[in-house]
Amino acid sequence: MRQEGSDPPAPVLPVNPAGLGAVMPTTLPDGEPLSAAALAALEVAERDEAFLVFIDSLSYLKPDEIALIREAYRFSIVAHLGQVRRSGEPYVTHPLAVAGALAEWQMDAQVIIAALLHDVMEDTAFTKAEIVARFGRGVAELVDGVSKLDKMEFQSYEEAQAENFRKMLMAMARDLRVVLIKLADRLHNLQTMAAIRAEKRRRIARETLEIYAPIANRLGLNKLFRELQDISFELIHPRRAAVLRKALRAARGNRRELLKRILEDIGECMRKAQIEAQVFGREKSVYSIYRKMVEKHLSFSQVLDIYGFRVVVDSVPNCYLALGILHALYKPVPGKFKDYIAIPKGNGYQSLHTTLIGPYGTPIEVQIRTESMHRVAQEGVASHWLYKDGDQAGVDLQRQTHKWFQSLLDLQNSSGDSAEFFENVKVDLFPDEVYVFTPKGKIMSLPRGATAVDFAYMVHTDVGNRCVAARINYELMPLRTELANGDQVEIVTAAHANPNPAWLSYVKTGRARSKIRHFLKTMQHEESAALGETMLDQELRALGVDPADVPVASWDGLVRDAGNKSMKEIHTDIGLGRRLAAVVARRLLAQEGGTHHEDDVPRAALVIRGAQGMAVQIAPCCQPIPGDPVVGSIRKGQGLLIHSHDCPAIRKSRSSEPKKWIDVEWEPEQGRLFDVRIRVGVKNQPGVLGRIATAIAEGASNIEGVSMDEKAPGLYTALHFTVGVADRAHLARLMRGLRRIPEVVRIVRERG
Repeated sequence: MRQEGSDPPAPVLPVNPAGLGAVMPTTLPDGEPLSAAALAALEVAERDEAFLVFIDSLSYLKPDEIALIREAYRFSIVAHLGQVRRSGEPYVTHPLAVAGALAEWQMDAQVIIAALLHDVMEDTAFTKAEIVARFGRGVAELVDGVSKLDKMEFQSYEEAQAENFRKMLMAMARDLRVVLIKLADRLHNLQTMAAIRAEKRRRIARETLEIYAPIANRLGLNKLFRELQDISFELIHPRRAAVLRKALRAARGNRRELLKRILEDIGECMRKAQIEAQVFGREKSVYSIYRKMVEKHLSFSQVLDIYGFRVVVDSVPNCYLALGILHALYKPVPGKFKDYIAIPKGNGYQSLHTTLIGPYGTPIEVQIRTESMHRVAQEGVASHWLYKDGDQAGVDLQRQTHKWFQSLLDLQNSSGDSAEFFENVKVDLFPDEVYVFTPKGKIMSLPRGATAVDFAYMVHTDVGNRCVAARINYELMPLRTELANGDQVEIVTAAHANPNPAWLSYVKTGRARSKIRHFLKTMQHEESAALGETMLDQELRALGVDPADVPVASWDGLVRDAGNKSMKEIHTDIGLGRRLAAVVARRLLAQEGGTHHEDDVPRAALVIRGAQGMAVQIAPCCQPIPGDPVVGSIRKGQGLLIHSHDCPAIRKSRSSEPKKWIDVEWEPEQGRLFDVRIRVGVKNQPGVLGRIATAIAEGASNIEGVSMDEKAPGLYTALHFTVGVADRAHLARLMRGLRRIPEVVRIVRERG
């Protein structure tokens, strides 16, 4: 990927890649010879020390594959001829460094070639077809997956970032190797940013912390994850990083004897127990120490566990034996033990974690794992290529990674646009997990803070859409209940239940968020189509035409001219306020060629039901209820908003824009309660709130909310209730009942 902030690529002459072979062609397609500069660059590049080291690192590949990689290197030199990085180095040093990083993971020849060419499609005149012709479709697909969408126009940087991210993740879901190239590319760009201005450095570093480091973590690439975090932290906060590094060096000197003693004690205990183990200390990364200081409001001197220890043994049973030996050596800290071997993390990570009180009361963190677990912990999915020994850990990791990719595809299908997809995936990239059980004992991993609704959607979309409550550890609990480690969760569903928009305020997983939004959008469109059809029929009748008499040919002509796909789309547009019903009615009749007069038939009020759904919404300012005279206004993209006829909030708009407003009538219906606010003035006496609440319940109403005036209560005070009523008659009965309470001195309905 071109380094952010670098100069625009210099123009290069088109070279026919099909002509590349073991020896570079000496002429261009039009017969002109390659420039002396190109030939000289090729000659120098073949002797470049970095290239020779890179070639030596490919000894795990076959000779014919190495020869093809040499050709790709030459191709990259010619393609990027004349291009330089901001540092002044020839541009080809960047793809060579990216390819070298992938060679360390012993990736296959296709990936190494794609790394050498990963900026060719984006920064030069070469096309995907030309790469296919020379290096095959597999390489071209990898290069295309990494390339940005620079040729497309976006309204903002955020939109471009979201669409590029979406494209990369979709390519990654098809082929994991795409993201490995992308991560190696990002790492080298971060390492070579000295020449870029500070503002851009910080922006790229924040993007790395927000997106690319979590992806590396999600794929189990722990070593790369730490590197991306530390470099990004230094780019964003260079002074803080320098101070922390200095403090770490000082601490390292002060604690050298302590660390040596702990290492010797652990090693001696393992030898006595005849457990073959490698024991080594590790220093926590600068960024992880900084995060701990910020999150727990600690100074550096208060972060005692800046050193950790690893014990690597030869088998899983010995992991647990080693744990027992360590707990006998040093006292364990209660509640600080985690078993990631029995329940691996979502990225395949496995280890036993325990915190012990070491010499002089120093807390130390110890990780215990097998050799294969250590490989996965360090290299994640890349260990599949590094160690081709078919061990179970690698197989499980591949399976878990594939499962995550499938969840990405689900998000892609249910997210409305790139920005929404981007937001949903970012939520899933920070999976500080909790582990819960289904009623059948299956373990499910969810992000910390996930609720019963997240669990329901993890089980199945239909379970999520129909859930009404949850049994957590056999107790009936609300859906918004946050889940904790070890909870057993059973979801209660109902056939006629639907997702509630309020769920979006507390769900944590991208899957749940995208499924809820998808359902709500679908429902809104269905309801808007029905509302739009009603509004159009009303306009047609006002013009003296029975809607059933409009010829099919007129509809076909209108749909074609409007650029819609169907009648339903036009109805939806009307219901969402994107089109005016009066204009559509006239255009529909114009297709017929007839003349119609608006005054022939008196315009009737639009009849609505209070429970019409998301297409019809009650204005929160005046909260009209059945029985109130009401008017409606179509808001673009949101449907019909109902206000009471005398609502102060709309007085100005009704006089200045009368055509935006339509007369509306309530359709009688049973069972629906509408929120309404009332203010009750009472004598300030003990028990008055309880008596009022009882009277409201006896009046067949619900209390949705209650508050009290903020000023200190005196002899009298005002209570503010939001209650549910069926209509004006129900409200009148409720208010009469409240007036009978001796302590109530005044009661009014609140508006505005």
